[in-house]
Amino acid sequence: MKSYSANTVTALAARRLLPRDFLWIVARDRVTGETVNVGFWSDLANVSALVIDPETGAAVSRDFYGSGSLIQISDIPSIVGVSVERVTVTMSQLHEKVQEAIRLYDCKQARIEVHTGLLDPDSRKLVDPAEPIFVGFIDQIEIRTPTENEDGAAILTCASGTQELLRSNPATRSHADQQVRAPGDDFFRDAAVCGDWDHYWGAVGQNKVETAKPKGLFGWGGFLGIF
Repeated sequence: MKSYSANTVTALAARRLLPRDFLWIVARDRVTGETVNVGFWSDLANVSALVIDPETGAAVSRDFYGSGSLIQISDIPSIVGVSVERVTVTMSQLHEKVQEAIRLYDCKQARIEVHTGLLDPDSRKLVDPAEPIFVGFIDQIEIRTPTENEDGAAILTCASGTQELLRSNPATRSHADQQVRAPGDDFFRDAAVCGDWDHYWGAVGQNKVETAKPKGLFGWGGFLGIF
């Protein structure tokens, strides 16, 4: 069962809450290959906010860009079981930091986190650190350049981290593949031929099963008295 802090319970009971979404992308620099973190949230000003790290469960401070950079996040279902969930994130293709994230950096299969938090309407601060509601990877990026009287957007199609549990292992049961994983390990040295080996138990040749051969003509010798 999900538990909430006293601050959140009080805010919910008083119906004094402003829900906000926080998006965190871990992209890669196309030149150096190093990771680059960039955050966006569904409000105007740029802020530093506390969010719960989904890996450690600790509250961490992160910087998020606003000013309409994050437009919409599709519904995120809560389900039981192992299945890959899809989430669509719509962002402004005109925002400087959005363009930097999706054009300058490599976001293919980049890690993405979605957090949700409640703002106090008076102080405009989070009641509690924003909770993670989705963790996954960016599968596809579509940049829509609008024509006249149409809306443009940068649309991220994301898959939940559950997809990692459904990936097949490309490794084979072979000596060559084992050397890649553990050089010098000869466990699979004879894997390709050991299936054709004959194994005898006890003295060699003593455990062979002899098959009786029929006697006489077409096997009727014993019945007709013909040898």
